[in-house]
Amino acid sequence: MAARLPRSLKRSAGRTAAAGTPANIRVFGVTLDRDERAAIRERLGRKLGKHARSIERVTVRLRDVNGPRGGVDRVCTIKVVLSGLPSVVFERTADTASAAFNLALAGAGRAVARSLQRRRQRRT
Repeated sequence: MAARLPRSLKRSAGRTAAAGTPANIRVFGVTLDRDERAAIRERLGRKLGKHARSIERVTVRLRDVNGPRGGVDRVCTIKVVLSGLPSVVFERTADTASAAFNLALAGAGRAVARSLQRRRQRRT
């Protein structure tokens, strides 16, 4: 998934391969270095890549809801904007940011596949 996309290519988003699908990563209270962001984009591409032609963009939000108090407080929200369908939003909470991302990505992958399957069934 791409970190940035030129404006001229944004018009064709939703009809591109996984490498051309924009993926925004937002963090609030969680620190991610460049390698971790690259790993998130790679995992998004592997999980959602087969549906890339139907995906306009993906947004991943990682936040620490309790701040320095600790506990199970890392929340990951993944929003997948689909072409011609309602967006898929999936959220999971875990004790680490990577665990929350892994749980949310698994659920978002299932939800996207289910949404696209419903569209295919309606066409027949």
